[in-house]
Amino acid sequence: MINRTLIRLKIVQLIYSFYQNGGKDIKTAEKELMFSLSKAYDLYNYLLLLLVELTKYESEQIEQQEELNKIAHKEEAVSHRFVNNRFVKQLADNKQLLEYVDSQKRTWLNDADYLKKLLADIKASDTYADYMVNEVDDYSTDREFWRKIYKSIIMKDDRLSEVLEDKSLYWNDDREIVDTFVLKTIKRFEEENKENQELLPEYKDEEDREFAVKLFRTTILNDEDHRRLIAQCVKNWEFDRLAFMDVVIMQIAIAEILGFVQIPTVVSINEYVDIAKYYSTPKSAAYVNGILDAVVKRLKREKLIIKD
Repeated sequence: MINRTLIRLKIVQLIYSFYQNGGKDIKTAEKELMFSLSKAYDLYNYLLLLLVELTKYESEQIEQQEELNKIAHKEEAVSHRFVNNRFVKQLADNKQLLEYVDSQKRTWLNDADYLKKLLADIKASDTYADYMVNEVDDYSTDREFWRKIYKSIIMKDDRLSEVLEDKSLYWNDDREIVDTFVLKTIKRFEEENKENQELLPEYKDEEDREFAVKLFRTTILNDEDHRRLIAQCVKNWEFDRLAFMDVVIMQIAIAEILGFVQIPTVVSINEYVDIAKYYSTPKSAAYVNGILDAVVKRLKREKLIIKD
């Protein structure tokens, strides 16, 4: 689940913070990097758990309503289609998710008010209305319902950001990319896999974990050389007038370009230009793109990099 795009984002955040705090303890900063990446995986599991907890909350509401109807001798039928959703039942029984809940002791029980409001939004949606009257009643319909609800309602819910902020300082920075992993997971679920359906792993492989550590260390240990390269390639703009975040982003990009020969140069440049769009000034993407292009041309002339 923790892919290289997320790793790059985390390294930009942590190296920026490292320099802002005096840049003295690389080992502590490296531990912070790995911890923050692990918190992103926590968020992934916690957001999957949200679907289960919403269903449990609605089930409790239905039970209470049916009890009140019984007391009042009312014969009003209450639909159980939402709470009997096959996909969510499978998710609730998922071995990996249950292991996460048991190990992290995470729960949505203290956020009943939020669950109530989010559930009200879901039940007021056209997606919910269409689902409840849909004559097709099968697993794929149940799964697609939650994919649509997550994409159209949960992903866009600003209140969720407030809830997550209270639980972890890291989570709102990670939410946008982790949301895409949740959607990918919903789409991958198959009924025949039952409780053994695999969730996304924390890392695709050990190579990605090593990528994070090497890129982080290489950037810091070679920062003077990389800044010198940037300064040499700045045209019509003094180095000390560049936004500090832009400099950090370019340092990391250069560390990746020089340190990972298997990654095409254009891929590295595009990744960090996108990061500059998100994290720095409105003009940063153009500056970062232009300066990195000049740096790469210089490195190729000096035969310090030989790759596409």
